[in-house]
Amino acid sequence: MLNKVPEVTIWFWVIKVLCTTVGESFADWINMKLGVGLVNTAWIFTAVFVVVLAVQLRLKRYVPFPYWLTVVVVSVTGTLYTDILTDQLNVPLWISSAVFSVLLAAVFGVWWARERTLSIHSVTTLPRESFYWLAVLVTFALGTATGDWTLELTGWSPGVSVLLPLGLIAAITALWKFGANPVLSFWLAYILTRPLGANIGDWLASPKVAQPGEPTGLDLGTFTTSLIFLGLILATVVYLTVTRSDVPETDEAAHAAHTTGDPRKERVALAGFGVLAVATAGLLVWAHSQPHVGPAPEEDNTSAVQMAPGEAVKKFPPAKVAALRTLTSTSLKDARSGNETGAHAAAQKLRDLWDADQTSLQPLDQTGWTSIDAQMDKMLKTFGIDHSNPPMSPAQQEKELSTLLRDMG
Repeated sequence: MLNKVPEVTIWFWVIKVLCTTVGESFADWINMKLGVGLVNTAWIFTAVFVVVLAVQLRLKRYVPFPYWLTVVVVSVTGTLYTDILTDQLNVPLWISSAVFSVLLAAVFGVWWARERTLSIHSVTTLPRESFYWLAVLVTFALGTATGDWTLELTGWSPGVSVLLPLGLIAAITALWKFGANPVLSFWLAYILTRPLGANIGDWLASPKVAQPGEPTGLDLGTFTTSLIFLGLILATVVYLTVTRSDVPETDEAAHAAHTTGDPRKERVALAGFGVLAVATAGLLVWAHSQPHVGPAPEEDNTSAVQMAPGEAVKKFPPAKVAALRTLTSTSLKDARSGNETGAHAAAQKLRDLWDADQTSLQPLDQTGWTSIDAQMDKMLKTFGIDHSNPPMSPAQQEKELSTLLRDMG
């Protein structure tokens, strides 16, 4: 069997980031905009993943279209698994990051014990390719967890959040050029492309930020972002199919001989990776300690604002109000039916959407925004979201959700 993975050229990394970005934005569009729901979206993409992976595994050589289609689908699937842990099961992101790190180490450990290589240039048998795709799936889940955890710790805006994984990938590339182990360098960069692509997608889809000095989102929306990147992926895959510039070498021994490194340089570069990890941890600790936009405050100092039903949102765009009302209604319906997990997940998505829309809604009507924000905070407190108290009774949750729904007309 010929090698099933493309040559790692600049095209490989470009299309990898494109696939990651479209995977993030397309999943969000199906989950949120079409109202399919997180779990149902995960089931859909899991089924699609099984089908496209079966096709990919049956091939005897690398073919661009099925290979990159599998990457797109696995990027969405791995992301959804992490989102389910976070949004549905309320697993903290640091725990998800730790679990997926251990799981990835286990995959690599078993892969190495069986095949004595982790190089993608040796993916020439069915067992090796199976290990490869399992590792790819876990790296996407891990990249999602660590990327979201980073944003949770720092409160960085979408534009700023792109810089950390981009800088780390650049540093890894420099160490690889110096003489770092190519297999280790590849998998570290591969993991980091996940938060890089997701952050780019968020930056493109997020609303524009009004505060001076902050990078702005481009407000393209998830659907437009998905279309743009799907088009770029298709164009790139067509180019690679025609030029065959990413067709891998067939002689594994020749490739291994060509990439044999200097052990001394590899040890120095390994120390460089350690320094990079310590510096990154230090940066995150520093950023976390700085003042930044965080959870809603415990104190309800805006509760004095009272407005007639629907008055608070009168100046807001109807489409944005409708989206907020839909999530509120979903949470209320689940709370009334005893679906605590669903009610909590919908409330959390409502919080995320409200926070994302703050910069576009607040300037339209400061008083209306303050009124809704106060009630939103009361509702979130009943679920224990952004508050230290445990979740309150379903009756209390229903009460605050009903009030919020009434306030939004």
